[in-house]
Amino acid sequence: MELIAGHCKLGLNIQMILISSFIALLGYLIGGWRQHKLLITSSPQQQPRPTKIAVIAWLAHTVTVYLHAFTSQGLLLDLGSATSLIAWCVVGVVLFNSFRKPAANLLVVIMPMTALCVAFAIFTPPTAAPMAYGTELMLHILFSFLAYALFAVAALQAVILAYQNTVLKSHHSSALMRNLPPLQTMESLLFEMLAVGIIMLTLGLGTGFIYMEDMLAQQVAHKTLLSLCAWVIFAGLLVGHYRFGWRGRIAVRWTLVGFGLLLLAYFGSKLVIEYLL
Repeated sequence: MELIAGHCKLGLNIQMILISSFIALLGYLIGGWRQHKLLITSSPQQQPRPTKIAVIAWLAHTVTVYLHAFTSQGLLLDLGSATSLIAWCVVGVVLFNSFRKPAANLLVVIMPMTALCVAFAIFTPPTAAPMAYGTELMLHILFSFLAYALFAVAALQAVILAYQNTVLKSHHSSALMRNLPPLQTMESLLFEMLAVGIIMLTLGLGTGFIYMEDMLAQQVAHKTLLSLCAWVIFAGLLVGHYRFGWRGRIAVRWTLVGFGLLLLAYFGSKLVIEYLL
């Protein structure tokens, strides 16, 4: 009877994952399209808020992440699950910020990309075994994933800043350019994301060194070192901004370099370990 009940529960979980994933995927695609329409029709003084469908898609994604990652055997953080979870964090960060800052324009790019992450997680078979988790590991994962999400948003913000700078220097305008928030507002939001992101990254690395025994083990040493290099870059950029007024191209360049190192640190190592080794 217990075996039958276990199979029924597993089947129900799979059905729930598929249903919530379909709602999230469809919602992100429709939400991204509607957010795009709002962006090109609104004025800089009346920045678009997230649509209801964007919030619904994120809530459905929440169910997917919970059922997919938190299994009865432990925490599943293979490449697919981790990608979906970080994408979920990214959307959550943007939704939270968009109610107090002009950040909803980022959803135009983020939601379609998150839809791809949801599809990747669902249609990719697990490539790693679930692992036992406790409070210490959960804190490390929480801080680390929030840091990745914040720096991902900052990287996208940096790309938009580069676009705005290029258009301003060329003296050509466009509907998108006219409806984006002012350059100073976008730059201020970038450095806010970087400041909170480095706090989360510091806590993630700190909890890793305190609670984890293998932070410098052979398989994860490069991940730790690349993350530390990214920390140094982001810290230097923030010090340079607040002390010496660094901005513009310098901010864009080093934000993207730092984020690139984080991508290599986490996703690069997972790709090699789970698919190539």
